[in-house]
Amino acid sequence: MPNPQIATRRLNASGLLTTRFASPAEVVRWSGAVQSQDYPGASWGIGQRLGPVARQADIDASFDAGEIVRTHALRPTWHFLHPADIRWILRLTSPRVHRLNALYYRRLELDGSTRARGTDVVARALEGGRHLTRVELGAALARAGIEPAGRIGYLLIHAELDGVVVSGPRRGRQFTYALLDERVPASPGTRAFDDRDAALAELTRRYFSSHGPAQPPDFAWWASLTLGEAREGLALAGDGLVRERIDDADWWWVPPPGGEPSMPPGGPLVHLLPNYDEYLGSYRDHRPTFDAALLGARWVEEVFAAHLVVRDGMAIGGWRRENGRREVVVRPDLLVELDLDGRAALAGATAWLGSFAGLEARLADRADLADGGAWRVR
Repeated sequence: MPNPQIATRRLNASGLLTTRFASPAEVVRWSGAVQSQDYPGASWGIGQRLGPVARQADIDASFDAGEIVRTHALRPTWHFLHPADIRWILRLTSPRVHRLNALYYRRLELDGSTRARGTDVVARALEGGRHLTRVELGAALARAGIEPAGRIGYLLIHAELDGVVVSGPRRGRQFTYALLDERVPASPGTRAFDDRDAALAELTRRYFSSHGPAQPPDFAWWASLTLGEAREGLALAGDGLVRERIDDADWWWVPPPGGEPSMPPGGPLVHLLPNYDEYLGSYRDHRPTFDAALLGARWVEEVFAAHLVVRDGMAIGGWRRENGRREVVVRPDLLVELDLDGRAALAGATAWLGSFAGLEARLADRADLADGGAWRVR
């Protein structure tokens, strides 16, 4: 059932309640990993945690400089990671992610020998500080006699999980790959948590500090661990994590130094969160931040797949982002009516998105909506 206390604590833990981070790298390291399958969306998610001064160009510059890197480390999908964390997180999570990929390896006829040879071809193509696109690496694989069509995605994921390649700087709008050892040279800072138990304890602390209150199945799903490993992590994490009984269930979180968080006065607090945002996309059980009375086939299949509108920590619908050359339009698809304060907060969130993107921002009004109705699902 919805729980405003859990929602407020999660907002605070994720950095969405108040601004306390100074750089994209700080946001990523605090979270442990930030899902970045949708690069513009993930950038906007980081931007909201940096406050109204942040711009898309700031996240782009941090990414191109290698202050944050992007790879497949969890589940598997793209994630931003801090360079100091990438090696120990991969050592901890990649064995299970490889097992999760095994079915696709078999379907694509990528046996162990072929995957190892593909990784070697990719590594040789990138040697010497070369940053190549997926298409260019596909050509290198083809020249080596490895068919890339339909298979290159998993060949590159394999190389990422083995800690051989990682994201390089963008080339215009194209993403490139680089050798991990060249992009993130090993140093004492990057070799932290070599011990498996220490790594598991640290990832557990990171998750429950930045995502709590949460439960072991949430952590296991997020980190691609077994439920047993998630529980082991809680046992290893130490006294910093608090176990609390809420709504007849046990939840783990790390209380902030300032005490119980609360919503800012003069609300409501409205966020236009991107799809896959860590606030909503990092749990198996979404009920604390969703009103079950609003759930249904359309919500699950359409609204949840969209970017999400969140009011005071509760998801109340979806939104679409339409970028033009000079303007970004936000088209909400809400499951509830908004009062005047709610509409003003939604308009403010829209203006914030425009500032972040460097575009004029406009919130679609009733005349712009396909059914000519209010901002709600009928």
